[in-house]
Amino acid sequence: MKKGSRILILSPTAFPSITGNATTTERWRQSLVKKGHIVQVSATRNLNVAGLLGLIERFKPDIVHAYHAFHSGVLLLDPRIARVCEGLSIVVSLPGTDADLEGATQARRDIIIKVCRSAHAIGTQSTVIIEHLEQYLPQLVDRIFYIPKAPSEPGDHTFDLRVQGRCAPEDVLFFLPAGIRPVKGNLECLRAFQKVHQTNPAAKIVFSGHILDADYGGLFKREVDRSNDFARWIQSVPPAAMRSAYEGADVVLNCSFSEGLSNVLLEAISAGRPLLASDIPSTRQLIHNGNGAARCGLLYNLHDPDDLCRQALRLITDAPLRRSMSEAAKNKALTLPTPDDEVNALIHVYNTAWRREQNTCKA
Repeated sequence: MKKGSRILILSPTAFPSITGNATTTERWRQSLVKKGHIVQVSATRNLNVAGLLGLIERFKPDIVHAYHAFHSGVLLLDPRIARVCEGLSIVVSLPGTDADLEGATQARRDIIIKVCRSAHAIGTQSTVIIEHLEQYLPQLVDRIFYIPKAPSEPGDHTFDLRVQGRCAPEDVLFFLPAGIRPVKGNLECLRAFQKVHQTNPAAKIVFSGHILDADYGGLFKREVDRSNDFARWIQSVPPAAMRSAYEGADVVLNCSFSEGLSNVLLEAISAGRPLLASDIPSTRQLIHNGNGAARCGLLYNLHDPDDLCRQALRLITDAPLRRSMSEAAKNKALTLPTPDDEVNALIHVYNTAWRREQNTCKA
């Protein structure tokens, strides 16, 4: 792949949207541009086949990278798109919700597998996901690559999360930044914190994220409005102020039912914050730290509705534990990949896809 290659990244959401997908692909765009490439990131949430055909015609990419097989890569399966993409290098990235093939419907699983088979290279940012993919797609093992995930560069804007949460000095503030949709567990977290606050009134929580599922978001909004004695919801924190928001929290939450490697957890670790997260494979791998290092957070059992309450109450009453986890997070942050590590691995995947496409053409 030559310098100045034209790279089209298709993502369910794109900057300036404030979502995990948009955060990741914007970080890639910035890093790739620094390496001398020409990059466009386009959202596929409301993009149809005609719109993508026009986009490809105008941008004339050398590489098309679908971030999220089911929500973005599915467009590449349309025969009209496949024809205009002949001769282009096709890359697909699979986040956690893509890789959960066992829990997917048959129709969703079929689409994800077809997208993977159509790609010249498959990237993922979790070694846990690679193990899962190798189990379901053994014939594609040579196309699957690990791309280390870096936390986004912190901005320097300020955001007083404790003021937003109406916190007194003695309150313990939890922070859950995530789009409001079922897989993120926002509503389930809110309901758990109703019990937490009843047990210990020092518990406060701030949610941040746009509604991405109307029905679920409507339920969440009604319940959070009724819980304003301990819970607040703000639609977004400006990306440049996220570091400041994390630093205002006593504990950062991740309540996802399925996810790859979370941007939120990486950014919270970089800010030195203790974590409380659902016990799913990629989160477990990050928080346990490995090599005998201290843990930077606690996990709770998704299958035990009361475990989130127990772990939150433990963190509220045990300030020394929170301090030790904060120190562990700061040490963990020193070992995280950098944006340069991430983009170099991404370029390696693009080069591999380009060589595979060239060999296909010669054949």
